[in-house]
Amino acid sequence: MRRMAVLMAVAFVDMIGLTLVLPLLALYALKLHASPTTIGFLTASFPVAQLVASPIWGRVSDRYGRRPALLVGLAASAVAYLIFGLASSLWLLFLSRFVQGLGGGTTGVAQAYVADTMAPNERAKALGWLSAATSLGVLIGPVVGSVAFRAGQSAPGLVAAALCAGNFIFAWRWLPESRRGSHVATPSGRHAPPPERPVSEAVWDVIRHPSRPAAHLIWIYAVAMLAYNSAPAVFTIYLAWRFGIDATNIWWFFTVFGGVGVLMRALVVGPVNDRLGEVRTMRLGAALYALGYALVPLATSVPAFLGFQVLLPLGTALLFPATSALVSHRTDEHEFGLIMGVQQALRGVASVVGPIWAGLAYQHLGPRVPFFACAAIISLALVMATRVPRGVPVPATA
Repeated sequence: MRRMAVLMAVAFVDMIGLTLVLPLLALYALKLHASPTTIGFLTASFPVAQLVASPIWGRVSDRYGRRPALLVGLAASAVAYLIFGLASSLWLLFLSRFVQGLGGGTTGVAQAYVADTMAPNERAKALGWLSAATSLGVLIGPVVGSVAFRAGQSAPGLVAAALCAGNFIFAWRWLPESRRGSHVATPSGRHAPPPERPVSEAVWDVIRHPSRPAAHLIWIYAVAMLAYNSAPAVFTIYLAWRFGIDATNIWWFFTVFGGVGVLMRALVVGPVNDRLGEVRTMRLGAALYALGYALVPLATSVPAFLGFQVLLPLGTALLFPATSALVSHRTDEHEFGLIMGVQQALRGVASVVGPIWAGLAYQHLGPRVPFFACAAIISLALVMATRVPRGVPVPATA
């Protein structure tokens, strides 16, 4: 439990840094005369880098341990936020997002850390705790960003960089390695892990055999993530267009999202998962998530928008931790890092495609179209989730 507590603290501070600058990204780009389409590509630059890095970080963490990979990710984030704080042109904003994406490829490593640390029947709950920590960061980060913005446009990025540097030091001192000694290769060759599959082979297996248990769940995760990563590209500029929201008050919307997420993951996800099981929890989350996207563009006032928006963190809190836990149940233990990395790689593909089409749809089809499309995408994930059998899973590779 101590290792989980430290990991949650690291994830919490890391998310504060991310959400310090994320709500401001599109507004900064608009000041530099970027179009909605350009903002879509800017948003996609992070997952492009993450797509390249995720499977590699998963394999590195299987071979050398989770801790070194996580530390590199924290260092990359600090550099990225420093660039963001000093950015005076669009290409620097793109560079900041790309560097951050290279470090953000360790998301699957953090999930593998949980799989290493917790018993199989506790993983969904532990992933919910980890998500609660990140949601608490979402709750605080935008507020800090809006306050810091009053000291100047560069202040949010510099504050985020300082936070990440401090987080790196904290993790270096307190975050232990999660891998069992029998599974980590040693210089002498003793206790070597089982033969490793190439990353490309694991990715290709998921693509070629989507009906296999772990692969099917990874595809559900990826489809849902297509919607999850599409909306942020247009969320801020939609609010600026519809309700006149700017850098001083955008934090309200992210705080609502984070606050509901914290309550859900800390108090609700565990009991719901215990009562319904991971499969039904996943399905319920997808249904709530789709409904939220369908209702948000219908809001005619800020209170109505916030009310409908609550459905989004309700859905994600139930959907994503349950799906990741089910993936871990259907994966061989020595490939936790690899398969979680593959999952994040396909999330990366969705994250690249999502912001680009959302920006194009916003500019050429209308501001509300991306949200209705996200509702349809999540509905597809729900249909896929109905095909996941309930019962005791049998561990297997993807």
